[in-house]
Amino acid sequence: MPEPWEERVENIAPHPRLRIEPLEVSISLRRQACEAIKRAITEMDLYGQPGEIRLDERQLSHELGVSRTPIREALSILEQEGFVRSVPRRGIVVVRKSKQEVIEMITVWAAIESIAARLAAPLVTAVDIAALRVLGEAFEDEPAAHLTEYSRANMEFHKAIIRLGGVTLMTSLIETLFIHMRAVRAVTMTQADRAQRSIADHRAIIAALAAHDADRAERLVREHTMGLAAHVEKYGDFLDVPATEERRRRIA
Repeated sequence: MPEPWEERVENIAPHPRLRIEPLEVSISLRRQACEAIKRAITEMDLYGQPGEIRLDERQLSHELGVSRTPIREALSILEQEGFVRSVPRRGIVVVRKSKQEVIEMITVWAAIESIAARLAAPLVTAVDIAALRVLGEAFEDEPAAHLTEYSRANMEFHKAIIRLGGVTLMTSLIETLFIHMRAVRAVTMTQADRAQRSIADHRAIIAALAAHDADRAERLVREHTMGLAAHVEKYGDFLDVPATEERRRRIA
């Protein structure tokens, strides 16, 4: 016979318990490895050399000073984000966008940024306009002598307009796209005096925003960005050259 106190204990519902997952020490290393590899990819001359660019887990592990586990996890994330892909019997290769893919990315960019400019126009302050001028007119006297710095300021200018639109989702959607565009943008700045024309376009966009002219701001941003799409259509054959040479080499 159980004691009365034992029966009372059995009838009491168990206390709810927190569901706590084990801590993953590798999360921080994985994130750091991911950012380091992504930064190296976006800063290298992706389109200035023929053939595919392969990544070696062992070499990355040695260079970053971590085990291969966070490297493997980081590469998995980068594959999901479209920076690398796993190729059977060849390993992990860096993804280079084709000419058509770049044009499509620019078209999406134009759609998002032009709507952001329309939303931003009624709301921009004098402080916002001053910040845009700093970015939009960076190195305006001689952009060709500071192409790397100017290219970065240029991308920050466009990001700023999207942020001023006030829609957080637009900002997050465009971030990865801009990372993919960075290498291409740096190359296009050297072609057909595009840097000087870009500065002139930026001035006109800033003036429209300062005047709170939503229609004009939207139109100018769209025309400016789609002008880049037209430029890539005309001068962007270099985007497909590495893939063509690689296919020719495999056939031979």
